[in-house]
Amino acid sequence: METNELLKRIQVDPAICHGKPCIRGHRIMVSVILGRMAAGESEAELLADYPGLTHEDIAACLAYGARLSHGSLVALSGRES
Repeated sequence: METNELLKRIQVDPAICHGKPCIRGHRIMVSVILGRMAAGESEAELLADYPGLTHEDIAACLAYGARLSHGSLVALSGRES
């Protein structure tokens, strides 16, 4: 699936999860999925924990994170420049 199609699965709505990016049709924030994957959880574990989630939803979260990283730098504490 193309990145732009994947990104259509992500919504930002001030009335849902305080305007944080979420998977469309769910109240699952992109940051939750990315954080759990960064901690080493597998796609299979996420799909088991969130029965309504799909492979494409997880791919959309990854695409969103990748797209977001193109725009700015994140300061990392404890690291010397």
